[in-house]
Amino acid sequence: MSEPYDSRFTLPSIDDAPSTEAGVILMGLDAERLLAGVGLARIADEPALVALAVDQARHDALDLGTDALVAAGIARWRAVRPLIEAGPEMTTAGSLRKEWEQTTARVTATVTGLGPASVACLAACWLRREDVDQFAEHGRAPEKGSTRDVLSQVFAD
Repeated sequence: MSEPYDSRFTLPSIDDAPSTEAGVILMGLDAERLLAGVGLARIADEPALVALAVDQARHDALDLGTDALVAAGIARWRAVRPLIEAGPEMTTAGSLRKEWEQTTARVTATVTGLGPASVACLAACWLRREDVDQFAEHGRAPEKGSTRDVLSQVFAD
């Protein structure tokens, strides 16, 4: 009798996009790291925000520490989560790679103007939404007006 087959650990197809493998890696991160990724991806997706962030960092008005990135990620997650949730229902794929493809399609269809980093980080957050929501609810969002709140001000939509 053979061992039970576990599709989570299958090797990727040579036809799979590299972003799918990156997504499988992202899904393994904890909620804090995923939210920090959402915060940082917001900068990377928007050239004007990169220029603004660099200028603010140059003048010591921007903290790019983990706490600030997590806070920015929490703010962004709270803003876009309802949009993703309202997206089209998708069937459970049964494979991490298929689940990733479906989720990135859902994120892309429901949140406009995202670059590849935000799509990936938000898709990973959606797939891990229970953990991410719990962390965001009890996370370390900064007080309004504090120096740690600068990053979320940069990212205000």
